[in-house]
Formats: sequence, C-alpha cells, structure tokens
Amino acid sequence: MPPPTVDRPRQVRTALLTLAILALLLWSMRGSLGPQGRHLSYSELATAVEAGQVEKVDVFADQILVTMRGEPNKPGAKVVVDRLPNMDERGLLEAMQKHGVAITGQPERSAWWVPLLWALLPFGVLMLLFGGMSNLAAMRGGGQGRPMTFGRSKAKLYDRSAENSVTFADVAGVDEAKAELAEIVRFLKEPLRYRAVGARVPKGVLLVGAPGTGKTLLAKAVAGESGVPFFSMSGSEFVEMFVGVGASRVRDLFEQAKQRAPCIIFIDELDAVGKTRSGGLGFAANEEREQTLNQLLVEMDGFDSGSGLVIMAATNRPEILDRALLRAGRFDRQVLVDRPDVRGREAILRVHVHKVSLGADVDLKVIAQRTPGMVGADLANVVNEAALAAVRRGKATVEAQDFEEAIDRLQLGLKKEGRVMTEDEKRRVAFHEAGHALVALSMAHADPVHRVTILPRSVGALGATLQLPTQERYLMTRDELDDRVCVLLGGRSAEELACQDVSTGAEDDLERATELARHMVCRFGMSDKLGPVTYSRSSASRLLPWSPELADSSNLSEETARLIDAEIKAIVTREHARAREALASRRKALDAIARELLVHETLQGSELDALVAHGSRDAASPSPPAPSEPRNLA
Repeated sequence: MPPPTVDRPRQVRTALLTLAILALLLWSMRGSLGPQGRHLSYSELATAVEAGQVEKVDVFADQILVTMRGEPNKPGAKVVVDRLPNMDERGLLEAMQKHGVAITGQPERSAWWVPLLWALLPFGVLMLLFGGMSNLAAMRGGGQGRPMTFGRSKAKLYDRSAENSVTFADVAGVDEAKAELAEIVRFLKEPLRYRAVGARVPKGVLLVGAPGTGKTLLAKAVAGESGVPFFSMSGSEFVEMFVGVGASRVRDLFEQAKQRAPCIIFIDELDAVGKTRSGGLGFAANEEREQTLNQLLVEMDGFDSGSGLVIMAATNRPEILDRALLRAGRFDRQVLVDRPDVRGREAILRVHVHKVSLGADVDLKVIAQRTPGMVGADLANVVNEAALAAVRRGKATVEAQDFEEAIDRLQLGLKKEGRVMTEDEKRRVAFHEAGHALVALSMAHADPVHRVTILPRSVGALGATLQLPTQERYLMTRDELDDRVCVLLGGRSAEELACQDVSTGAEDDLERATELARHMVCRFGMSDKLGPVTYSRSSASRLLPWSPELADSSNLSEETARLIDAEIKAIVTREHARAREALASRRKALDAIARELLVHETLQGSELDALVAHGSRDAASPSPPAPSEPRNLA
C-alpha cells in the first residue's frame, strides 16, 4: 500500500496561524513586559516622597513606575509600586504635589478584541491539538485516522507490484482447491474469452476449511497468478461501536474495488459479519452487524459478474453463515480447503524446507507419516521447531532427530528430564508402555510402532508409544477399531500382569477407549444388539474440531440408554481381555521390552522387533538391572 501523502500547504497555514495567535497574545501583554525594577509598598513610597527622594512617577492602570531623584540611570533606579483596587490615593497624590514630584501617565485601555481573543483561546488550542492528533493518526494509519473517515474502508491493498508475490507454486497440499481456483485466474486474465461464449463466472468464491489449511494464502495466490489488485479485509474490521459504520465501509470497499477492476476482494473470517440473522427467532439481534450484512448482500447483487470484480471469502464455520450469502448469485461456489493427506503433507514440507539446511538422513515422507491431521501452519511450525532444535544442539544442518524432537515437542510437550521418579514408578511406567507396544505388535490391524519412550512430558504423560500409519486411511473397519481399543488397554493390562495392581496412569487410555467404543455403538452402528442405528446428533460441520454430542438422552428411552451403556462396557471389557491374553502369551517379550526401556528410556521400532523376536534371550533375570547411563534417542 503506498504511503499516505502529507498536505504541506495545510501544515504551513496551520503553523502561520499559530504564530499569529501567539504574536497577538504577546502584544496584548506588552504592558506587563516593560522594564521592571524593585517593588515598594504604598507606605514605603509615601516615606520616600516625604523624604524628597522621588523625582517622577508614571501612573498606569495597575502600576506606578517611580523614578528616584539623583539616580535616573543607575540599575535599580526604577521602582515599581503595584496599585491596589479601591485604594484611596488622594493623600499620596497631594504629598507628591507638595514635594514637587512630576506626575505623568493615564489609565491604559485594552482594545476591544483582546477579551474576545482570551475567550476564544481555549477553543483554538483544542482545535490545534485535535488537528495534530488527527494528522498523526492519518500518517500512521494510512489516512484512516482523520476526522469524518470512520466510514472509510480499512482494507489493505496489495497491488500488482512485489507486495503480492505469492503464486500457486507457494501453495502445496491442496491440489483440488487450486484446480477450482485456476478457473478464476483464467477469467481475470482473459475476460473477453468468457464473454464471447456468454459464460458467467461466479461472483463469489467461499473458501471453507479448518484453521491453518491455507485459505488466505490461496486467495493471495489467485491474485498473484492473475496479476490484479487484491483488497484484503477481516470481517471483524467492518463493525465498530458507531451505528452505520459497517455498512459505510462495505460501500466504500466496493467503490474502491470497482475503480480498480479487474481485482479481487478478500474477506477473511466472513462469519464475523455474515452470521445468521437471529432477530426473527425471538433473540436479541445485533442491529449494526445485520445492517453490515444487508449492505454486503446489496453490494454483491449490485455489480455485474463481467466487470472483472471477484469476491473471495474464507471461514472455518460455514454452518453459521446466513443462507442469503450462500445462494446462487452471491457466494455460489464453495471450495473446500481440506486437511492434507500424507502426500499433501510431504509437498507442504518440501515448500517449507527450501530455506533450511537438511541433513542427509532426513526423509520427508517419514515426517509426513508422523504428522497425521496436521495442516500447513502446523507443518511450518514443525520445520521451524526442528531448525531451532538443530541450533540448540550446535549443528549446521537439521537432521532427522531434530524433526523427531520437534514433532514430540508439539504433540506431547516439552521433556521433563529433571523430574525424579521412584524406582517403582519408573518400573510401572516401563511396563505400561511396553504393554502398549507389545499389543500393537500383536494385533493384525494395528499401526506399526515407531518409537516407545518413558521420558516424561509437560502435558502430563509419563511416557508415550508412537505408532506410524503405513498409509492414509479414510475408512476404518470394525476389526481395526477393535484392535485400536485393544492397544489403548494394553498399558493397564501390562500393569495388572507385572505389578499385580493398577494405577492412575491409564486414565487417558481408558477415556479414549471408552469414547471410541461409544462412537462404535452410537455413530457407526457396530453393535449387534442395537443394530444399524445411529444415536448421535449429526455434526453441524465436518470441519468442527470437536466431536458431536453422542447419545442425546432427550431422544432415547431408558431401555435404549441401558443397552448403549451395556454395549459400550461389553466392547471395552472384551478388548481388555484380549489385551491381557496377548500379553500373557508373550510375557517374556514384555519383560524384555520393559527391561530395555529402564536402561535406555527410548526404543525405536527396529529395536522392538528384535526384542520381540528374541524375547526369551534375557528372560532369566526376573527383575530389571540398575539403569546405566540413559541413551536418549528422542
């Protein structure tokens, strides 16, 4: 955006006016700025007159200027006597006449405009201060801070210059969305081609996706590819505390865009201004926000789609948008910017590692497999954390262990190597994690184990078993879900076998296993007794990060609720028995894994496979040896 221009002639006029006012004030005060001397009281002046020491007096409205006899040119010869109001000075004047004192002067009269000037002075000072503050705000805010500009749009303009150098090459992992938006780019580059056929390009494009998936980056890439101006504004910037400001800013934004067409208007977080109007439902309505929304609807209807003006918006809450925004002729095309799959994550990582010095052992495909569910912003954070980890280690390149540490830092929290656990607690944690790992290796549909560690983390976990999916999954079968519940219960089962007791360490495992079993019963219809029926309220949006409410009790009978609880308990109990049976049949391997965890604290997947294959090699010693120097491979 170009820097704001400064009105030099206006500044010069303001400075001259200020100097003129100060000069008039000084001139009106000239009577009190004359030569000054020592002050005398009335009694001292009367004594001096009687002694014949006074040669001349000049009488003014508020002072008497006295010239002492015989010392007219010496410093201090002038004496000032302040006149008091309502003071009878006839006796003093008679004494002066008696001793031959020359009396001159007359009452000083101020001009008529001096009182008026003093009366208007405070208002002038306030106007000067307000003007200065407004100019300063205008210089800092690009001209938006001047008076009477509250209704001006605050949109940031990225012109054809290098301010917007983003292209589709900078966006990865969202190939479907880029293909959808490529048509918008072609229209902005070759509008006559579409007009000749009679085709109408959508007026509005709504980018829908979870936070961090790259919606804003995609919009900038469309503008960068097409080479047109790009107006960017957040939905929350339309609404202010003053009524009517939001609608005025919408009008101003579209007016500026029409003057620069072809161009793109991008409104980020559209749900801040486009939320469903609720006044008709009996709820208190936000009149200012609804007026802004109404004005946006009017402006979107008021321009021709062939004018080269394209409106793009982004939101992660499409379910709360007003239906009038989504009808044909407004935001009539919705582009889903979904979470990237494993190939998309690998492509995103390749974009972010361009400026990073990678080590020879870094495999971006493995890193992509280790980060399921992460979006572009998360992956950029992973790369940055890995670079910071390399700097902390004093390395010149970012190696694979730096990425492992970065992923663990983001998913599990910081290491707490200074936390001191008792030998019994450490042994229990080792068997707990060994149980998870061994059950995962025993189940046919479980993901392979990538790493097991008993290093405590800041999120409260005393250890972790990390699994690495071999491929991206979009569906899960009943057997796969059963195995996942069984793996979650492997830690508690290992504690029961090895420690003959249970602890609070399985709290999170039990919660996740119960929740997964509840989904199997209430959402996926995987219960033989309840049948293929769903008992959950449908999710408002597949993009919401939280789970929908399950088993809404208001729509269930008591008998159905009892059956749901019984089926959830049956699934958890059945998988707990499976996990315990799998560990009991491979007890030697369980002891071997726990023993190695106590010694080394972290085991990789290949080391686990070797221990399971040769679990009976060191099974003679029933208790683990004293731990030696820990080998931290995390």
